[in-house]
Amino acid sequence: MDPDLLLGRLRRELGAFRACLGGASECLSVPVAHCGDWTLHDLAAHLGRGNLWAAAAVTEGHGGLRPPPAPGEPAALARWFDGTCAVLLDALAAEPSAPAWTFHPPHTVGFWRRRRALETLVHRWDAEHARGEARPLDPETAAEGVAEVFDTMAPRQIARGRARPPDRAVRLAATDTGASWTYGPGAPVAALSAPAERLLLVLWGRLPADGGAVAWEGDRTAGLGVPAGPLVP
Repeated sequence: MDPDLLLGRLRRELGAFRACLGGASECLSVPVAHCGDWTLHDLAAHLGRGNLWAAAAVTEGHGGLRPPPAPGEPAALARWFDGTCAVLLDALAAEPSAPAWTFHPPHTVGFWRRRRALETLVHRWDAEHARGEARPLDPETAAEGVAEVFDTMAPRQIARGRARPPDRAVRLAATDTGASWTYGPGAPVAALSAPAERLLLVLWGRLPADGGAVAWEGDRTAGLGVPAGPLVP
């Protein structure tokens, strides 16, 4: 996906997430499903601190930044989050091919344009879902997110000992974009198909792989073990 397009998607998704932070303080205390015991405040803190961490990876060339805690008061949190977005977007305005510290190849600014756009996409959905108003994901961006799970997130999970390499393959097909992916060795034992949004949400644990969100073909029982991974943090 074009790096400039990803930067535009990042800006849009950051704005949509920011819109979820409006309202009274009790809005920030709503629980966020699929994120442990986090509240919306915790999710905003995670995303904002991640913005600052990624910006430092570009501007300072390392992954060691430990951003301070986010403020607790709603108005202060919103201002703080806006500031983190500005810092990130300023850092990512650099040439996409410019070098940057990253936790996985390529070691470029373009890596962070993609990573932050997709991180924000999923967490925007999380925030809206917590508020009972989740809007659809852009199909092209969601398909890029599926690709990232297999080319970046799953290898990192394996390298960090959080998941084992798959011993069989599964094929995924996005019914709306036409994209497809095969993950694992050998011929696929099963195939699942759905719109790109549903595939991404299944891979990120937001929808069940064994529910009605996706259509399965082949050995469904064997295939379910592959996306279970866990393929993402």
